[in-house]
Amino acid sequence: MRVLRSFRPAVVAALALLACACQTARPAPAPVAPAETPPLLPPPPPPPRIVQAPAPPPRSCVPRSLAPPPRYPDSDAALKAAAGAADRYQLLAAGRLLRQRRLEELERVVAGCR
Repeated sequence: MRVLRSFRPAVVAALALLACACQTARPAPAPVAPAETPPLLPPPPPPPRIVQAPAPPPRSCVPRSLAPPPRYPDSDAALKAAAGAADRYQLLAAGRLLRQRRLEELERVVAGCR
């Protein structure tokens, strides 16, 4: 028994080494299969390309035959230079007639534009 006592530390050390060796000698774990990745979706289609034709240039609806405005006889300078009230009245009446004719022409043109 005495002999066994002297081997006791050696036996304990051998058992400890054996226990450690058993843990390191384990078989390697089975490789883990990578998780399945979801299938890749195709990229979204590009946005529709909108091509706009250039707008035609605006057409004037005013005819070229429309005359420029007349020189009205009832201007400030003409009214100040008039000799009397009757002359001023005649200038105003003539200017009014010209304005009425011009307005009628312009109304016809505007009606044609609508």
